Amino acid sequence: MDRAYRTETIVAEDSTVQLRDLPFRPGEAVEVIVISSSARVTTSNGRVSLRGSVLRYDSPTEPVAEDDWELGG
Repeated sequence: MDRAYRTETIVAEDSTVQLRDLPFRPGEAVEVIVISSSARVTTSNGRVSLRGSVLRYDSPTEPVAEDDWELGG
C-alpha cells in the first residue's frame, strides 16, 4: 500500500530543500514531488481548487462504486 507524507518547507539560499524526521524507514525508496505553494488556486470561499490536479486516470471508463447502488423494485 502506498503511503504519503506531506510537509511544507522553505527553499534554502543554495536552492536546496532539507527534509527531517520523515515517517519512513532508513533505506526505503520514496518518490519526491516538489510543488510551489504559490501554484495553489484558492476559490472565493477559501477552499483550494482541485481543477487541473488530476495527474492520471486509472480505468476512466470503468464504473465507480457500482456495488453501492440497488435497483428499486
